[in-house]
Amino acid sequence: MNLRIGFGYDTHRFTNGDHIVIGGEKILFNQGIDAHSDGDVLLHAICDALLGAAGLGDIGKHFPDTEAEFKDIKSTLLLESVVSEIEKKNYVVGNVDSTVVLERPKLAEHIPVMQENIYKLLKISSENVSIKATTNEGMNFIGGGEGVAAFVVVTLIQQGVS
Repeated sequence: MNLRIGFGYDTHRFTNGDHIVIGGEKILFNQGIDAHSDGDVLLHAICDALLGAAGLGDIGKHFPDTEAEFKDIKSTLLLESVVSEIEKKNYVVGNVDSTVVLERPKLAEHIPVMQENIYKLLKISSENVSIKATTNEGMNFIGGGEGVAAFVVVTLIQQGVS
């Protein structure tokens, strides 16, 4: 069995708006995300982790923010594309462990839907997707309420390899 591990990280600053998107879930909020796409830090970090584990580069290589076709794109579509790419290399996702860091809004009530969105997109069972949320205890730009970050670790298993 060929097991690969990938790490992903993403961050975005808040801007004017009335919602944010995290884990494919639209969350009403008094700010928005400053991003070329919908700014879903969690799905972006998952994309980076998967691409890295498969040796396929990073999200910017596949979906450059200089391309108009990706302007305001839903990150669920980006993740679907990444899953398709890793499947071409005969990989399946083993598990995802993630942490979202922000002061507010609180994510606890949104995590079950975020988890469902992700395990369906990745075609794995719910037990294999972990989403945790924490604050930055008032420190740096995240702690000051200026933005959000996500950290992700994934495992990939290559099928048909002994």
